[in-house]
Amino acid sequence: MMTPVSAPTALRSFKIGEIVIANNVTLAPMAGHSHYAFRSLIREVGGCGLVTTELISSEAFQMKGRREKAIRMFDFKPEEFPLSVQLFGSDPYIMAEAAKMVVDYGAAIVDINMGCWVPKVAKKGAGAALLRDVDTATAVVDAVVKAVSVPVTVKVRSGFEDGVVTAIPFARAAEACGVQAIAVHARFAGQGHTGCADWDVIRRVKETVQHIPIIGNGDVIDGVSAKRMLDETGCDAVMIGRAALGKPYLFRQVSHYLETGETLPDPPREERAKLALEHARRVVDTTWMRTESAVKELRGQLSKYALDEEGSVIIRNQLVRATTPEEIEAILQSVMG
Repeated sequence: MMTPVSAPTALRSFKIGEIVIANNVTLAPMAGHSHYAFRSLIREVGGCGLVTTELISSEAFQMKGRREKAIRMFDFKPEEFPLSVQLFGSDPYIMAEAAKMVVDYGAAIVDINMGCWVPKVAKKGAGAALLRDVDTATAVVDAVVKAVSVPVTVKVRSGFEDGVVTAIPFARAAEACGVQAIAVHARFAGQGHTGCADWDVIRRVKETVQHIPIIGNGDVIDGVSAKRMLDETGCDAVMIGRAALGKPYLFRQVSHYLETGETLPDPPREERAKLALEHARRVVDTTWMRTESAVKELRGQLSKYALDEEGSVIIRNQLVRATTPEEIEAILQSVMG
């Protein structure tokens, strides 16, 4: 009698260069969110194979007045290995010098931002604006790859101009330069986070490259959508961004679904409050910002934990008006009972 063969799991490891990533569920770099406090909490809860820092300006390292602030954003610690550090900029030489610096500080992977659409980044020709010209984008990649010994990856959008898919020719050129992985956010720059991601772009990029992993990004919100992206595009991993805000446990849920096909429920309200409190404490303990500024950022971050009873906004309103860490602690303690 034949032994039944179990269904293959969609949860698997993959490699970026010679670095083995434990599983194929990853955290997207998000400005103001992907700091050590949130990254470490996600790692502790489990299910995330790779975390990435928020974007750091390469130009800041060249300016005496901004250099110290940029270095303070190196909030990563050895226990986060493997960690990807994301840089943005448009000058090949400056990007290469910044890459050397972050590697000296301990980055295991250098990621180049070609996905940020916000005007203050794009108007300088950086972020998604690099995709306007594949040659310029390739020159930046080539300079960074030659400057460091660690793997270099790139996060791109479908393209800068609506309807003009430059992610595909760029992926071909980037692989030829030695890039070790590409993450594709399947929206154009002008879309921001609106509309539906066109996963077919991810599929086409995956079919274009020969040897490197492609990480799909855009509209992955749970295990079901993660599995569907993997199946429909053939990508090697998924990247989760906004859906994880207020849900550091989402990676555990997605990984569990990919491995078993079972959906884990959200933690109860009291447990979510404990996670929010730990998030707040870690921010206060590790941030480079003044306490007042850190609290202002926390107000928006903690409100996403959705700690109110159904139909109520009392806790949310209290959190968005908090002015001190002690106030935040008291609010969250009240939910925990």
